[in-house]
Amino acid sequence: MSTPAEPTSDRTIVQVRRAPKIPAFMTVGGLIGFFFVLIITPLFPVDPLVGLPALIGYFSIFGVTGGVLIGAIIGIALDRRSQKRARTVEAERQSVEAAPEADAS
Repeated sequence: MSTPAEPTSDRTIVQVRRAPKIPAFMTVGGLIGFFFVLIITPLFPVDPLVGLPALIGYFSIFGVTGGVLIGAIIGIALDRRSQKRARTVEAERQSVEAAPEADAS
């Protein structure tokens, strides 16, 4: 029967903050940009040679790109804000090494 080894602990100072997930902001911004194009494009006259679906596809390139850019800017701004509100705390990490088992034979 093996006896457990004494736990060792390390204390260190760490910063704790709530950081936003920037890719989530970019995805939501792209979706909002697409829906914006989907709503705005039919409000203007459509060229019958081109058609509404082609115009929506063309303008969605700009709408999605703009939405992703705006979402990224908002995410970065919130990330900077969370860095200012970061708290410094002392953390303790404990690790226990398992003792080698003796052969039972």
